[in-house]
Amino acid sequence: MSDVTRALEQIAEIHGHLAKGEVYRGWRSLPVASSGVVGIVAAIWQSMSGRPIDPWNFTAYWAAVAALSLVVGCSEIAWRYVRHASATERRQSRCVIGQFLPALVAGAIATAALLQFSPSLVALFPGLWAMLYGVAIFAARPYIPRASGWVALYFWSAGLALLWTADGIETLSPWSVGATFGFGQLFGALALYWNLERKTVIHDDET
Repeated sequence: MSDVTRALEQIAEIHGHLAKGEVYRGWRSLPVASSGVVGIVAAIWQSMSGRPIDPWNFTAYWAAVAALSLVVGCSEIAWRYVRHASATERRQSRCVIGQFLPALVAGAIATAALLQFSPSLVALFPGLWAMLYGVAIFAARPYIPRASGWVALYFWSAGLALLWTADGIETLSPWSVGATFGFGQLFGALALYWNLERKTVIHDDET
């Protein structure tokens, strides 16, 4: 039985190495760009409301926007996973999503803890969220186009700038989250299109 277990572990390890050697093609530029548009529209909506920014409402609002953006951005992955993906493609999808999850879960836990400790710390959330999202992208970099490293760097730089300039809740703007995430996702969509989909289109035209 131990030999069988060892053999299965070796097969799983081989699959892991093969997955790292092949660029994951589950993410597409259109859903990713659409998730960025969701962030920008959400910033416009909140900025036009004219209501004072309350720490709890601000956090709840952007948590809901993040959940919606996640659904939009991963919609094609979920659809292919259920309808068309092979066993290998499903394994690769789980692996890539698994690289993203730790940083996203850490962001959710840190958000809840800091908000409960002091609502005034909400001013740090846009920078914290941007940096952790950059960490998530960089963690998945072995499986996605190498240009994603520049997208991760964008989120790190934006997060650092937001943390450095954070003042108080009275100066907090919806654009600190919406613009940072929205334009970052558009940047990511461009990287996906340029490095994956454009090459596929060119190859199809040549054939």
